[in-house]
Amino acid sequence: MKKTTRLLCALVSTAALLFGAAASAKDLRLGLIVPGTHAWSQAAQAMGEELKERSGGKYGVVVFPAGQLGSEARMLQQLQTGALDMAFMTTAEVANRVPDFGALFAPYLVRDVVQAGQLLNGPAAQGLLEQLPAKAGVVGLGYGVAGMRLMLNAFATDSVEAVNGRKIRITPFPPVQDFYRLLGAASTPMPVTDVYDALANGQVDGVDADLELIWKLRLYERGKTVLQSNHMMFPVIGLMSGRVWAQLSEEDRALIRELSRKHLDSLTAHYEKAEAETQASIEQAGVQVVPVGPEFFGDKLQQWEDTWLKKTPALAELRREAAGLQRQ
Repeated sequence: MKKTTRLLCALVSTAALLFGAAASAKDLRLGLIVPGTHAWSQAAQAMGEELKERSGGKYGVVVFPAGQLGSEARMLQQLQTGALDMAFMTTAEVANRVPDFGALFAPYLVRDVVQAGQLLNGPAAQGLLEQLPAKAGVVGLGYGVAGMRLMLNAFATDSVEAVNGRKIRITPFPPVQDFYRLLGAASTPMPVTDVYDALANGQVDGVDADLELIWKLRLYERGKTVLQSNHMMFPVIGLMSGRVWAQLSEEDRALIRELSRKHLDSLTAHYEKAEAETQASIEQAGVQVVPVGPEFFGDKLQQWEDTWLKKTPALAELRREAAGLQRQ
């Protein structure tokens, strides 16, 4: 009888431990708008796997790519209420809420993805993250990069005047809107998943994108010219709900921040290698790739700069840091 009692007590104790572990385990829901094959989604997946291992199974990450949880604006709202735990999203959406982030999209702020990664880890860009809890109800975990921004057009683009009057799909936020307004284009926001058909039916004439999106979404099939301007970097930012963050221990916060930053940082090396490979694939598909530099845009760049220097002091600080990178 005593042996049976001891056995039952042991079983109850083991069950309690297992239940306690299960109850304390948490799958963090992480949303993105890019496809599951996109490098941002893969970085999120890798981060989740390492978090599960490093936390001893206390935390895991369930990734919801391709806008399954809605638009970035919708996901940001979910982060603010705590309905969503995390997101890797374009810094563009954050710039709609905190205007200083718009300075990160200054034309020709950096030369390539390597410089973009360096600048994003510098004091000016990192300082911007400190504004997020108070102004957006989220915690900024770190930045990553996508490929440099360029244009895929369904029309021959041999001068900046050719863009005038054209309908260009953009991510709708002030820095990019101002850029294309100065070019005389009709900015046309729409989900990236709709761009292929929109190019086919003439709803848009071109798209502001990077090489990865052009390749992964097969947009090159509907284009005539890739204008390889590399005119902007386009950062991704890792965010966590401020409400969820407040419930975490300092140790858990440090681990989540460390791993988010690590895997977002890994995107720099990925894109440095991938851009050349993707460009070669697009050229092999018969699409003309036309390299252009700042001179292509004439005085439009200075007009953009004059406008944004009045909007945010962060731009001048970022320019100073970027100039230092160019001397390295």
